[in-house]
Amino acid sequence: MSDKEAAKKRTQMLKDLRAERSETVERTQERIKEQQRIRKQLGEAMKDGPKTVPEIAEAAGLPPDQVLWHITAMKKYDLVREVGMEGEYYQYALTKESNK
Repeated sequence: MSDKEAAKKRTQMLKDLRAERSETVERTQERIKEQQRIRKQLGEAMKDGPKTVPEIAEAAGLPPDQVLWHITAMKKYDLVREVGMEGEYYQYALTKESNK
């Protein structure tokens, strides 16, 4: 089988799989959109300076545990960073990359 034939076969296999799993694909896409929407809200909450998780949660209108989960993910991908402490809480700020 030539490379071109193999590529066509693989493309068709992926199309068939996507059609077969369309509900899962749809749910996953919706979940990703929701996560992006939430992270945008968190970014808006931090745009005027560093904040703690409870402050971000209040500003975004989200539960603190959900905010912490997203902040942890954003920190992993260098979208936010710890910049200090306020009492017992870390303060988080947007990185320069996430401000673009």
